[in-house]
Amino acid sequence: MGRRCWRRRALAAACLGAALLLLAFENSLSSGWLSGKRRSPLQMLYDLDQGPRSALAALAAEHRQRRDLLRRACSRHTRRQRLLRPEDLRHVLVDDAHGLLYCYVPKAACTNWKRVLLALSGRGPADPRAIPAPEAHAPGRLPSLADFGPAEINRRLRAYLAFLFVREPFERLASAYRSQLARGHDVRFAELLAYLLDPRTRRDEPFNEHWERAHALCHPCRLRYDVVGKFETLAEDAAFVLRLAGAPHLRFPAPPPGAAAAARRRAERLFRDVSPFYQRRLFDLYRMDFLLFNYSAPAYVRLPAP
Repeated sequence: MGRRCWRRRALAAACLGAALLLLAFENSLSSGWLSGKRRSPLQMLYDLDQGPRSALAALAAEHRQRRDLLRRACSRHTRRQRLLRPEDLRHVLVDDAHGLLYCYVPKAACTNWKRVLLALSGRGPADPRAIPAPEAHAPGRLPSLADFGPAEINRRLRAYLAFLFVREPFERLASAYRSQLARGHDVRFAELLAYLLDPRTRRDEPFNEHWERAHALCHPCRLRYDVVGKFETLAEDAAFVLRLAGAPHLRFPAPPPGAAAAARRRAERLFRDVSPFYQRRLFDLYRMDFLLFNYSAPAYVRLPAP
């Protein structure tokens, strides 16, 4: 990370624009890592980047490569965007006790990450698996960055470790369809795709968060993320974040055996009946997620030339 990283972090905070004030970091809280009793997660990541080779440093190097890929993709593929407002940060959850900012993306392990944050903060049982999903998603259980004023937003953006978890976009969409619409078999997958591709849909209202693009929820080209976790390497990436947070003892809830392979097969079955023309249109809709997070189009889709 180094000196340039800190400059980029300051610039990322500045991108909140005229609606926010960019203030110098104030070490004003007096407990936990902010009191100097232990290193912050962000400092631990910096130390790993600078320190001797180790298994943990190798993981840090992998995440440094992901950050670099994201930054390069942002510079190549993003145009001038509107300034962020505090309400754009409602998906960024805050753990003040551990110095963490987590942007949640539905259908990319967000239920389990909310459980873990509740356990870490003492707002739920110590074992995240004991927290029911409805409780994890209950409004107000975890503070959002949008709940704070400009000075507090900027202080956290500069001092906390920010992370998000993403997923291959088509598989995530298939998972959202299954969990949100297909339980009662009342909406066909083709109907969902027609709704998403209808130009009137986004004119009338934003997408539901379950099929909104990850980059539109978390703004990775405006906010600097120190760890870009992936659903496909969930166990390793989650353990890495928890190690940085000073909670290596906490076990991230593991998915059932074979769940990842089953999800891929379901996505393949759903997209098998989608014409190449609509596959291309859908790929264009989610293109930025594919590009920013270094995903290739799945082997089961057939994309005609644009």
